Amino acid sequence: MIELEMQEVTLGYNHHPVLEAITCKVSPGEMVGLIGPNGSGKSTIIKALSHVISPESGRILVDRRNITRIPRRELACLVGVAPQLPLLPSTFTAFEIVLMGRNPHLGLFQSESKRDWAIAREAMEKTGTGELANRYVNELSGGEIQCLLIARVLVQETRAILLDEPTANLDIGRQVEILDLIKKLCTQNNLAVLAAVHDLNIAAQYCDRLLLINERHIHAEGTPAEVITDRNIKEVYGAENCVYTHPVNGLPTVLLGAHRNKTTGKQSWR
Repeated sequence: MIELEMQEVTLGYNHHPVLEAITCKVSPGEMVGLIGPNGSGKSTIIKALSHVISPESGRILVDRRNITRIPRRELACLVGVAPQLPLLPSTFTAFEIVLMGRNPHLGLFQSESKRDWAIAREAMEKTGTGELANRYVNELSGGEIQCLLIARVLVQETRAILLDEPTANLDIGRQVEILDLIKKLCTQNNLAVLAAVHDLNIAAQYCDRLLLINERHIHAEGTPAEVITDRNIKEVYGAENCVYTHPVNGLPTVLLGAHRNKTTGKQSWR
């Protein structure tokens, strides 16, 4: 079990801050969602926690250790990442892409074992990508590649997982399948999961806690019911929305606000 923590962290690019004095924590067995407008810094937090970028100030802790003192290979055994816009070799097969997740566990010049292959096959079956095994990356759709990235991060067998828009390019059926799987693994295996999520309704349904990012800071933090409110949505997104209580599970659900047609005077939804 490991914990991810940011303490008064400022992040940016070329000395231009994107986020300032961010403090947050992801505990074992917890799925935390990052929400906020486009460009608010959700992906930047993912990059920082995977040590793609370094903080301008503050500390990032993984398993109570400063991330800057953890060797890259060891970090890859602790924290798995499914990025939003991956660069994948087009001549690799889907199985080879997933098998790459075993690399942090291999020694120098060491080849994958039968166990590594079995782990990769199992991850592909869990993510519904088994039938893609022999197809090349350039033959796959965006949604199929997204599922492969989830399979690859499962193959790493880490204790923490970072997901950047894990449902991007997926139809609604595949969204439910993938998120059900991630939530189940989070709970059963006591994983610390942090996911940048664009869809507020998905975030509310699957995340234990939410961090709403806006204007370089955490605007709100708490349970979905505490964060997804009419006031917060209007202040952060500038949109007139209606937040309702889901009739089955009692979680907040966001509907687009109604507006009145200036010509007909009738109300419609947008």
